[in-house]
Amino acid sequence: MTFIEVNQQTCGQDGLCSAVCPARLINFKRGEYPTPVAEAEELCIRCGHCVSVCPSSSLLHADMPLANCPQIQPEMFLSPEQCEQFLRSRRSIRNYRDKSVSRESLQKLIELARYAPTGHNTQTVEWLVLSDREELDRLVQVVGQWMRWMLANMRELALSLHMDNTLERLEQGEDVVLRGAPTLVVAHAPKEDRMAQTSCTIALTYLELAATGMELGSCWAGYFNAAVSTFPPMQQALGLPAGQQCFGAMMLGYPKFHYNRLPERKAPSITWR
Repeated sequence: MTFIEVNQQTCGQDGLCSAVCPARLINFKRGEYPTPVAEAEELCIRCGHCVSVCPSSSLLHADMPLANCPQIQPEMFLSPEQCEQFLRSRRSIRNYRDKSVSRESLQKLIELARYAPTGHNTQTVEWLVLSDREELDRLVQVVGQWMRWMLANMRELALSLHMDNTLERLEQGEDVVLRGAPTLVVAHAPKEDRMAQTSCTIALTYLELAATGMELGSCWAGYFNAAVSTFPPMQQALGLPAGQQCFGAMMLGYPKFHYNRLPERKAPSITWR
């Protein structure tokens, strides 16, 4: 088949595929069938809008086989009330059960996280999954080295982040960096990708929310990420491929405690224009 084809036997000639294409790669005139522009294959960002919007499954895309694009099931949409509880009940988990997370579960989470939006649909996010306890403990100690460096060289900033107290707890054997989580998921991407920070952040957010449906808890690894962003020994210890940079890390595991209420947050600050 050509890159984009239209099944004229089933096409309703509604022009929806043309209307939703962000790059305007599908021409349409009322009473005619949609046709791709000559540069469609070169300019297409593979977002799948044209395939998704067609009510009769008449738009055929070489890189989006219909067999790989299941029908949306409206009965599975969240109600407004369900959506509110889902989002408000999310907790940053810092207490984990002594139970490992299976590779199958982690694979499923990352498979879901890949559907997060990325600028221009670049999809440059890559993943590093760390589950070896000894390696995680070593990385925690390197974060401790970074805190000592911060206290010695950027003391005012370090004290504003209470690194003195945090380091003291760490030296007493308390894991205040990864909280004893059995798994750490690192999102990384090419250093030169200007959209990488946003792409990785959104992908990790998808991962965090998807974890709830698998009875998993998560927490952003703030100390870890700050260290790996600025401390060469931490970057060396993490060992990402050349040219790659960590843009976020997430602790994952089974929550030790169950939460029963939806805590309040500050009222939003809104400017209406």
